[in-house]
Amino acid sequence: MRTIRLDCRQMEDRERLHDYLAQTLEFPSWYGRNLDALYDLLCDQLPVCLIFDHTEVLETYGQAALEIFRDAAKQNPGLELDFGSETS
Repeated sequence: MRTIRLDCRQMEDRERLHDYLAQTLEFPSWYGRNLDALYDLLCDQLPVCLIFDHTEVLETYGQAALEIFRDAAKQNPGLELDFGSETS
């Protein structure tokens, strides 16, 4: 299983979040750059473990994106999430 570390400090706003995820997770060029498109692609990801660093810096949109990751992981058994010491 491939492991990818995500630095949430690179996801300060909506545009940077989608740019960073598209590049880091190697999304296709047709990625819609919204939370619905994010969910769709995460549900289709090959086995991967995503490690999230610095989640405490995320504002409202970033927190909503984390919920999308959690929801997608419930649908995709190949998507593992590691939030480290996050308590929320």
